[in-house]
Amino acid sequence: MSLNEEFEKAVEDSRKLTARPDNETLLELYALYKQAVEGDVTGERPGGFDFKAIAKYDAWASKKSMPREDAMRSYIALVQRLSQQAG
Repeated sequence: MSLNEEFEKAVEDSRKLTARPDNETLLELYALYKQAVEGDVTGERPGGFDFKAIAKYDAWASKKSMPREDAMRSYIALVQRLSQQAG
C-alpha cells in the first residue's frame, strides 16, 4: 500500500474512532492533516476572540517546514495509536 493510500485509510479510520480524542489530540490530528494535504500554513493568524480558529492556526503553524510525507506518517501513527487505545 502506498503512503497516500495509507494516509487516506487513516483519515477514514479517524472518523470511525469510538472515543473522541481530547482537544490537544484533535488539534494535532488537524495540524498533521493540513500539513500533509496543503503544506505550510498560509494567511494571517486569526485575531480577536475566535479562540478555536487561533488554536487551529497555531497547531498547523507548529508543523511549518515539516515535509508532507512526514506529516502523513505522523498522522497515520497517531490514528493507529488512538485506534489501539479505543479498541
